[in-house]
Amino acid sequence: MTRTGHTHRAPAPKAVILGAVLLSLIAGTLSFAQSLDIPSRTWGISFGNSKTFTGLRINFRDREIERINGINITFWTRPKDDNTGIVNGISLGILPQAAVMRGIQFGIGVGAAEEMTGINIGVLGAGSGGSLGGLNIGGLGVGAGGDMWGINIGGLGAGAGGTMRGINIGGFGVGAGGDLCGLNMGLFGAGAGGNVRGITIAGFGAGAGESMGGLNIGGFGIGAGKKLSGLTVAGLGAGAGEQLAGITIAGLGAGSPKVRGVTIAGLGVGGESVHGIAVAAGMIKIENDGEMKGLAVSSFNYIKGTMKGVSIGIVNYAYALKGIQIGLVNIVRDNPKLTRVLPVINIHF
Repeated sequence: MTRTGHTHRAPAPKAVILGAVLLSLIAGTLSFAQSLDIPSRTWGISFGNSKTFTGLRINFRDREIERINGINITFWTRPKDDNTGIVNGISLGILPQAAVMRGIQFGIGVGAAEEMTGINIGVLGAGSGGSLGGLNIGGLGVGAGGDMWGINIGGLGAGAGGTMRGINIGGFGVGAGGDLCGLNMGLFGAGAGGNVRGITIAGFGAGAGESMGGLNIGGFGIGAGKKLSGLTVAGLGAGAGEQLAGITIAGLGAGSPKVRGVTIAGLGVGGESVHGIAVAAGMIKIENDGEMKGLAVSSFNYIKGTMKGVSIGIVNYAYALKGIQIGLVNIVRDNPKLTRVLPVINIHF
């Protein structure tokens, strides 16, 4: 029988009691230490800011870590000036960070102070103050202060302070302070302070501070500070500071002090020394007592030097001729007076 006015209370479930005890233990432990590590301080499962650990590590905010191997989950960004530690394995969080990160990194942003390699995906961006390698995808951009290699895709851009090698795709642009090598694509532009080698495709323009070679396609223009070689296709113009070589096709003009190979332009081709085949709807112009050697075809072949080969145009003009001029008016300035200006054809060897 039960007494009137009194009720029985069910005993607290064991799970609730155990949970309360566990939380008390965690709180007590973390109040005296930086982490709760099970079953060991160096491996297993860690809750908190363990410095060196192997296994599954869960922490709100990493600070001054040394080496983490395994799965590292952080929920908040690190202190501003803290770029310490090495993380090997899988890094997850809002902004996974470390000095060196190797493996799989995923977050709203992903960053490393010195080196990041593996599969690196940042919803907004992915970057490294040093080298960046592997598969790197950033919603806004991908960048490295040093070298970058592998497959690099940035929604707005992809760039490196050093050399870029591999497949580099930037929604707006791709650029490298050093060399740019591989398949490089930029909606607006692609360029490098050093050399560009491989397949370079840019919606607006592509350029190199030094030399550029391979397959080069620019919607507006392509240029190199020194040598531009290979197959070059430019919507408007193509040029080089020292030499243009290979097969060059430009919508308006192409030129360089030295031109070698096959050069085709909508309006004009120019240089001081042009060897090969030059074709233009408008004019081929040789400057500074230079030389055209090969075949020149345009409306007006203006050779302020020596023409060696065949010149075909409406008007052909040369200071000196060692070959044949074919056109309506053919002028060779140093020919004898009677053969200086001739219709249809002029020959001198």
